Amino acid sequence: MYHFFAKHENIFDHYILIDGEDVNHMKNVLRMNVNDKILISSGDNIDYHCYISKIENDTIIANIELIDEEGKELPSKIYLFQGLPKADKMELIIQKAVELGAFEIIPVAMKRCVVKLDQKKEDTKLKRWNGISESAAKQSKRSIIPNVSNVMTYKEAIEYAKKLDIVLLPYECAKGMSETKRIISSIEPGISIGIFIGPEGGFDMSELDIAINSNFKVITLGKRILRTETAGLMILSVLMFELEGKI
Repeated sequence: MYHFFAKHENIFDHYILIDGEDVNHMKNVLRMNVNDKILISSGDNIDYHCYISKIENDTIIANIELIDEEGKELPSKIYLFQGLPKADKMELIIQKAVELGAFEIIPVAMKRCVVKLDQKKEDTKLKRWNGISESAAKQSKRSIIPNVSNVMTYKEAIEYAKKLDIVLLPYECAKGMSETKRIISSIEPGISIGIFIGPEGGFDMSELDIAINSNFKVITLGKRILRTETAGLMILSVLMFELEGKI
């Protein structure tokens, strides 16, 4: 079943109006017809099971058959603070983070980041990154489209993360898997979670000190050294497994 998102103002009691780029995609790419069933999400964790009742030039009308108010989101919002990686690794990270349940992805310019984005490049990248997030949300049947925020400095990211209930910082020199397991297992549904991932060169010691002084939880992901594009996805997978289905 194909999955789409609709604006709140287009959702009515018994039907949903689809407009914009989705209309062309549904008509000319997917070749959809009247009575075809589709899944539509509102972006606030409510899903609508629908069937197409009318296809017009610029709009499509989908009648609502069933409303799922539970949605498919994790019981906790997870914020991934990702140190800017090289090449197109950020695209892979965003795609997989969305599939694994991240609520928001925050690109962070850290001291050891090789990539430096000027305003023009950042605007172009952000548009593409949010497009990737939307595509991944549709593919994985998310009930929301996770936002990819503007690139933050490390200081800005720290301040942003302070509003969260718990912040995890995987560090290659950290030890004590039993303590890491204890921290993960103690996370209850409903609390907000931050994950800080360093770039290819890792965290600068001054950045690590700031995180520790901000009461972030420095954890280990095991004895092996993980690449920046692997570390965040690994801890997201663990959190998804820990939180999925908890009430």
